[in-house]
Amino acid sequence: MPRRIIPLADVSAIPDFSGAATSPSGLLTDTLARPLRDLRISVTDRCNFRCVYCMPREVFDKDYQFLPHAALLSFEEIERLARVFVAHGVEKIRLTGGEPLLRKNIEFLIERLALLRTPEGRPLDLTLTTNGSLLARKAKSLKDAGLSRVTVSLDALDDALFRRMNDADFAVADVLNGIETAQAAGLAPIKVNMVVKRGTNDQEIVPMARHFKGSGAVLRFIEYMDVGASNGWNMSEVLPSVQVVERIDAHFPLEPLEAHTAAETAQRWGYRDGSGEIGVISSVTRAFCDSCTRARLSTEGKLYLCLFAVSGHDLRGLIRSGAGDDEVATAIARIWEARGDRYSQLRGSASAPSRDDARRVEMSYIGG
Repeated sequence: MPRRIIPLADVSAIPDFSGAATSPSGLLTDTLARPLRDLRISVTDRCNFRCVYCMPREVFDKDYQFLPHAALLSFEEIERLARVFVAHGVEKIRLTGGEPLLRKNIEFLIERLALLRTPEGRPLDLTLTTNGSLLARKAKSLKDAGLSRVTVSLDALDDALFRRMNDADFAVADVLNGIETAQAAGLAPIKVNMVVKRGTNDQEIVPMARHFKGSGAVLRFIEYMDVGASNGWNMSEVLPSVQVVERIDAHFPLEPLEAHTAAETAQRWGYRDGSGEIGVISSVTRAFCDSCTRARLSTEGKLYLCLFAVSGHDLRGLIRSGAGDDEVATAIARIWEARGDRYSQLRGSASAPSRDDARRVEMSYIGG
């Protein structure tokens, strides 16, 4: 069978900053009046897992060419761009990958970002998403560097199933150990994300709820999404979040909880006995585009305005061309002010881009 070649990056032009400068005011909004509040930064395109819905081994095999180190944003470049984004209103930064803990000396980057302050003088909510494989050995150093908390991806408790899904023969026990170590280090509240794929791991919903109920961790169930072009997504494999809630409620009665913020992606449900909560993220069946405040910065410095984007904006080229901070701020402002992305709302409609035509960026390139 011929090997599939999946394009990970588009050819992007350096953003325009000519004309009148735009000074950051912390109040940047897009065409739908959505403010810029969250920035997700991918620090590596590499991962030691080969999850079937993200980096399937038949694409990301031993011959796959990952980005050379010189193409990655340096820590200094990431800090500089983050500083401008914070001036524009970003309050939360999440480090992603690939697997971000594979980036050498990531603690040094965290130390730099932890010193940033919002225009009002508040520290950032600085978080990281990980597959948990290196978390036990890294948790204390991450906390000491200034990381606020972590989110851990875990798609099954059954060890044989989990090993098949990560396709790297990595054990559930090691991820659970990483979660416990991170809790002990103070990286809490920990969120545990489970991508639910009907017919693959949906039988693990109740066991996962049982395991984390009362643990202090917040378990979140994510609908299997049509991100990128490599995972062979099919709507029949999506289990609607409403059914996830029904399954758990049948064993452990739930009640709805109010959202912490208007931009929160997860619907919150609390156990009626007060032993914690779960969340469901329903970007397929219940789009939350209207409240999306997230931008994504790829490993090589492309700015994407939607998880389902086809093209990005080359901020690395901009800063390496010698542009000053004012010019970078102006370019980012113009990009965000022109944003109208709402793919999940349009999915399946005549206005939605065709899956056959769209060359969507891969999740492993810009993070989930």
